[in-house]
Formats: sequence, C-alpha cells, structure tokens
Amino acid sequence: MTVTTVDQLTVYIHADDPILRAGLATQLRPRSEVRVIDAPDPGRTTVALIVADRVGEPTLRTLRSLQRLGARLVLVVAELDDSDLVAAVEAGVAGVVRRAEASPDRLVQVVRAAAAGDGALPPDLLGRLLSQVGKLQRQVLWPRGLTFGGLAEREIEVLRLVADGLDTAEIAAKLSYSQRTIKNILHDITSRLHLRNRSHAVAYALRHGLI
Repeated sequence: MTVTTVDQLTVYIHADDPILRAGLATQLRPRSEVRVIDAPDPGRTTVALIVADRVGEPTLRTLRSLQRLGARLVLVVAELDDSDLVAAVEAGVAGVVRRAEASPDRLVQVVRAAAAGDGALPPDLLGRLLSQVGKLQRQVLWPRGLTFGGLAEREIEVLRLVADGLDTAEIAAKLSYSQRTIKNILHDITSRLHLRNRSHAVAYALRHGLI
C-alpha cells in the first residue's frame, strides 16, 4: 500500500508518447514531495503535467479537459512561440518547463508553485508574455476604454473614490456627474462582473491591481 504524506502533491502525467511519460514518471517517483498517479482523479489530482512538442489544438483540448477536473496545469514543452504561450495561459497553464530543462528539481519546483496557485515561467517566457499582454492592451483594450479587469477607466475612477470612503453624492460632485450616473456606473459594475455590492467591487478592483 502506498503511503501519502500530508504535504505530498498528487501529480498526473499526460503524454501522447508513452516513453516521454515514463521518463518523467521515473524522474518524479523517487521524490518524496510528489505522488505520481496513473490516471487523473477528479477532485484529487493536485497538478497535471502535460508533455507536448508544442501547443497545438490537441494539446489545448487536453489542457481544458484536465482543468475541468480541478487540476493545476504545468506544461512541459519542446518549443513555444508567442502565440502558443498566450494560448497555453488562456487554457489555464500555471507553469511552463522547457523539456530540455525538465530536471527533477525543476519539475518539483514548478509543480509546487502551481499547486500553491503561483505561476512559474522561465524569465524569457515571462518577458515575452508580458510583451504580448502589453500589445493586446495597447491595440485592443485601451482604444475601447477597457482594461484587463473588464472595467472602463471611468468605472475604475469611481471605484477608487469609493475605496477612499466617498459616498455617492461626494463622488458625483468630484467627477461632475449626477448621483444617478454614479449609481448606474456602480450597478453596471456589480451586475456585469457578478459582484454582490460596492465593497465586493472595490475588493475585485484591488485584487486585479486596478486601484
């Protein structure tokens, strides 16, 4: 019977090539920090390692399927261009390891980061991702008055004043809007983002670094 320690992370390895899967499993099985399982277990698989040559549609389908099982996703990939990187992140990938750099120590490090809810990308990939994010924001969102948090600049301005403790009348006076307009802005924010109230909206904006 396999004994699982309290801090042990359950890891499922997916690879179309059985030799690649066996290779990663051989590297990870001796490590006390993880327990490798042979099949994904809904609700119990902590991290899924997906091994691929590159990020094509079959790999994206696998990522989405494993994410629906509740697993954190780590991609072990041979090559990755900018569009592949963005697609992988959109599919829920929390960590990326180049196959050539997939040592046991590196794999365990990224698995632990993903399980803790942190991202783990090689520095050059992080720079490329941020560049793509900045490009998207400049070319697509800003011209439409939007941000990545799904809020327009005017909405962020209102939430910033709510966070400062101003009431509806004070915000309206400061921004030269009617009180009805301020109420409508706040209602639109909470309805669109499924937030409960003003405080929840402020918390959302803070969590996303918008205010």
